[in-house]
Amino acid sequence: MAVVDRWNGRIACLLQKAAGMTNERFAAWLGVAPRTVSYWRSRPQATVSPANQDILNAAYEQLPPPARSQFTQLVADYLAATPPSNGYPAASLVAVAGHVSPPSSDVAAMQAFRAADQKVGGGHLYATVVSYLHDEVAPRLFGGSDGDGSALYTAAAGLTEMAGWMAHDAGRDKVAQQHFSRALDLAKTGGDVQLTAHVHASMSHLAHHLGQPGQAIKHAREGRAALDGGPRHPELEARLLAMQARGLAGLGHTEDSTKTLRLAEATLGKEAEEAPSQWVSGFDEGALANEAARCLRVVGDLSEAERQARRIIDLRPAERTRSRALGQILLAGVLVSQRKPDEACAAVHQVLADTKPLSSGFVITQLRDLRQMLEPHRGSRVVADFLECLDAELKERMWLYHWLSKEKDGVRS
Repeated sequence: MAVVDRWNGRIACLLQKAAGMTNERFAAWLGVAPRTVSYWRSRPQATVSPANQDILNAAYEQLPPPARSQFTQLVADYLAATPPSNGYPAASLVAVAGHVSPPSSDVAAMQAFRAADQKVGGGHLYATVVSYLHDEVAPRLFGGSDGDGSALYTAAAGLTEMAGWMAHDAGRDKVAQQHFSRALDLAKTGGDVQLTAHVHASMSHLAHHLGQPGQAIKHAREGRAALDGGPRHPELEARLLAMQARGLAGLGHTEDSTKTLRLAEATLGKEAEEAPSQWVSGFDEGALANEAARCLRVVGDLSEAERQARRIIDLRPAERTRSRALGQILLAGVLVSQRKPDEACAAVHQVLADTKPLSSGFVITQLRDLRQMLEPHRGSRVVADFLECLDAELKERMWLYHWLSKEKDGVRS
């Protein structure tokens, strides 16, 4: 039986249970958006194209049972969102299916989640990562596994840190803070110095986002201190230096920020002394350009910030959907600051189409910030037309985050 038939049967069963319930009550009972229920009731036999059914079916059958419900809901959300012709192509489902096959190890799971995250965003994958931690890692971690205890703590740290990034991407920074704090404790217990420094870098990024430059500098310095005395890891060192430079820029220390940014650039070009930890994600020239553009924008060097923002776009291929989109939004913001609002609209217009299948609350936040910057320029017909389109897109996308609205102050992992 094709997976789509399973979904149709599931939907039909749920609709029978919903007899007599309003859409809102049924949606609350299921934990989905009312719009999803309305769509199911109006078109209960929603399907995907036959060409994709075999791929989706194979992905579903290979998944471990704990991950199946999240995968089913993910695809059901796509089917319920809008017809494929309105921007949710079946190709997006295939992209997800191609990255959630059963992992052969915790490292393989992390790599699969990371690859899928780049395409579809943390909003779609957060629940699956947390379920993996709860159902696959925790029993081994607390159940007296005969395996390598240090390696298991390190795996738990790496996956917990990833969950933190996905929560942050979906706009729940308090949840992200909890994940990062737990990941740091686990990484220290596991003894992976590079992962410990990596988590500090993530915590520094979150502090920047929360408007806490002093705290961001503190985490960056602690991450660098964790690496002292060990083999050189230029990418990780460069990332921590870039985080420190952003904090200095935020405090108004322009000269120190520029010097630290140059040091990050010089460090990135050095050779590593040993293979990096498999739990540490890469930091390349595109990532450095992103941090540099943000620093330079804060200190007021808009021409160089524009150059660095354009460099992000040049270095990020189309399949790096979120990274490329954030680079385009950053460029648009710089252009608005340069009093080029029409150019800003042109720079970011394609983002709306490219990110339709992307579940990223962080991208939505950046688009909202850009909207505020563009509002004073509404007198331009180009800007007015773009804002009308942007407002419609933002309103449509917000329902995708219903799953996160149920997360209060607790974290399951």
